[in-house]
Amino acid sequence: MEKRILLSSPTMHKEEMEYVKEAFDKNWIAPLGFNCDNFEKEMDAYLSQGIEDKYHSLALCSGTSALHLAVKLAGVKRGDTVLCSDMTFAATVNPVSYEGGNQVFIDSELDTWNMDPVALEMAFQKHPEAKVVVLAHLYGTPSKLDEILEICKRHDAILIEDAAESLSATYKGRQTGTFGKYGAISFNGNKIITTSGGGMMIAENEDDRKTAFFLATQARENAPWYQHEQIGYNYRMSNVVAGIGRGQLIHIDEHRELKKKIYNKYKEAFKDSPVTMNPYLECTEPNFWLSCLLVNDDSSVDPLDVMRALADANVEAHPIWKPMHMQPVFKNNDFITAYDKPLNEKIFKKGLCLPSDIKMTEAEQDYVIDIIKGCFK
Repeated sequence: MEKRILLSSPTMHKEEMEYVKEAFDKNWIAPLGFNCDNFEKEMDAYLSQGIEDKYHSLALCSGTSALHLAVKLAGVKRGDTVLCSDMTFAATVNPVSYEGGNQVFIDSELDTWNMDPVALEMAFQKHPEAKVVVLAHLYGTPSKLDEILEICKRHDAILIEDAAESLSATYKGRQTGTFGKYGAISFNGNKIITTSGGGMMIAENEDDRKTAFFLATQARENAPWYQHEQIGYNYRMSNVVAGIGRGQLIHIDEHRELKKKIYNKYKEAFKDSPVTMNPYLECTEPNFWLSCLLVNDDSSVDPLDVMRALADANVEAHPIWKPMHMQPVFKNNDFITAYDKPLNEKIFKKGLCLPSDIKMTEAEQDYVIDIIKGCFK
């Protein structure tokens, strides 16, 4: 195919340019401003739909900065143990290192590919000193939140949700990112909505949001000169890119429905093939950010061969995230699994992320499906 079929690329609409143009017309380009303020308010309203609790969003330059501020507000200090999702992108867990903490990685479970509550309880038994859990919702699929929240409560631990991949996904009707004391969202270029780059921290209470705002603006004290009594960061979002985010947020549910349609088409097409799609709980509504397949154990097909066949046909696919406990930088960190053989190693070895771009036509997806099926003949 002459046109490249992408994994997940930005989909823009007319509203983004209107908000950006307003920023230019008012010469309000620098960080902070009306787009940032309104983007936060509009996100608060979106996250709080249908629930009594109201959440407090802070627009930042990246999802990683949101996670870093969450880790800092959770009180992680040098030498502290933090229990973290193992199957995720490194940005989920790197902020623990920024604060000098030590990650203990928790294997996944079969029903969602997310943090296994059984392994989490095992981790608390081995590391009773741990007081923070960092949980990622992989590929837009909500985790087993009831079980994980109960374990955190019993061990008096703070939950931080990495909802970078799961914005608009719900667990029992409630938005991911609003279950923990802190949450983090990413607006990177490949996410379900984008600001080109950027993110948000979600706080359970307004005082924490104010503290995060202070730290994100270089911890500048209220004085007529530049006064700093602690270390801060340059983490705020630009007023220009916040305008892009406002326009994107209008279309988030539309994007999710298109992602779901792609997932369901793959699932139907592969029902007689030796693969399964990334699973989810019936009480959840994922955002289906990326559709992924898992090759059955009894198949000799290597997912990397499938990826190469797609690449030869000008189609982008990607391996599943390499688990953190397998990363050289974390080779000395503890890893907890409830299985005889780590589940995440199997998912990494046998899994593949498929093209999930919402601009992909049905004919283009049929083309992708035919190539994949051909690998199993």
